[in-house]
Amino acid sequence: MGRDANDVFVEEGAGAVRDMLAAAYLPGAKLLDYVAAFSARFVAYPSEAAHIAHALWIAHTHLMTCWDSTPRLAFLSPEPGSGKSRALEVTELLVPRPLPVVNVTASYVFRSVSAEAGPPTIIHDEVDTIFGARTSAEHEDVRGLLNAGHRRGAIVGRCVVRGKTIALEDFPVYAAVALAGLGDLPDTLMTRSIVVRMRRRGPDESIEPFRRRVHAGEGEDLHARLAAFAANISEGVNGAWPEMPDGINDRNADVWEALLAVADAAGGPWPDRARVAAVTLVTDAKRNGGSLGVQLLGDLRTIFADQDQLSTESILNELHRMEESPWGDLKGRPLDARGLARRLRPYDVKPTTIRVLAGTAKGYRRDELFDAWQRYLPQSRIEAVTSVTPVTGGDDCPF
Repeated sequence: MGRDANDVFVEEGAGAVRDMLAAAYLPGAKLLDYVAAFSARFVAYPSEAAHIAHALWIAHTHLMTCWDSTPRLAFLSPEPGSGKSRALEVTELLVPRPLPVVNVTASYVFRSVSAEAGPPTIIHDEVDTIFGARTSAEHEDVRGLLNAGHRRGAIVGRCVVRGKTIALEDFPVYAAVALAGLGDLPDTLMTRSIVVRMRRRGPDESIEPFRRRVHAGEGEDLHARLAAFAANISEGVNGAWPEMPDGINDRNADVWEALLAVADAAGGPWPDRARVAAVTLVTDAKRNGGSLGVQLLGDLRTIFADQDQLSTESILNELHRMEESPWGDLKGRPLDARGLARRLRPYDVKPTTIRVLAGTAKGYRRDELFDAWQRYLPQSRIEAVTSVTPVTGGDDCPF
């Protein structure tokens, strides 16, 4: 009986595995099936769409020179113990040049991204710790990197002290980033991310315990196969313009472009799986309200219904009653008239004097909100027309 990839890895190392796999190249669709099957052994995904997105994101990190933009992959949950860190540990095995970090300094990340070996895949756990109200200047620099580094060619300029002189230096910040944290990310980062909202496993959900020392060999095997697959398709996906499903446009199209290109190159059921996953996760993001400003506009549209005008007092009373919205408790205080006006000002909506039964009062008119509703709220909710095809490794899956 011949040796398998795990035996070769243990005896001769990862380089020998890559040589061995060069003669056993897997078709793209089957390889992605294996990647998805491997990760599902250890991660309890909230949906099949999240499962598909994770596998495609892992594959896209092996082709970073082909993309104009790379989406952040964000595993978020309201409570600890929801599998976020485990998802990052599995990711770390399969991506090129992984750089796991927690509470890292900006200078360390800048220099890691600009290393001669090529940019790392940043694996940032506990990312919520750098987005608090009292964020240090060091954390602000890391936030800037995470925001700007999605675009190829992005740089951050810094003044570097060398002896008695100060020199200007540009640091490239383009790199793939996977994140995990509690709560939500800032709006600027959320809109550049594929968000997987993790949850604690239910009584009927079981996964296999993950031990790096036990499963590293399988991970190295898949890593090598992914590298070979990427080398084979790189010319075809470089500059590709994958067809977007209905409703995926603007920034959402930027987020999903690379992943859809990988799915198209893999073939089989993956192009359809990827597009259904994209529509499903974008729809979920819209249901979660987007930014607070957009959520406020949506709630105001609900409150106004067919009313032509409403007083500020009436609006605030209705907003505070919305149990699934945050307006009754914003950092310990309910939204007030001043806060309402401040949040609507960027949308060119201002309070005005309206007539009410008791005379006049400050309020808002429907016709002044209508333009913002048209521009920032979906006119009809995007819905997936079919479910994501579940991924299985098949009877011949080595995992």
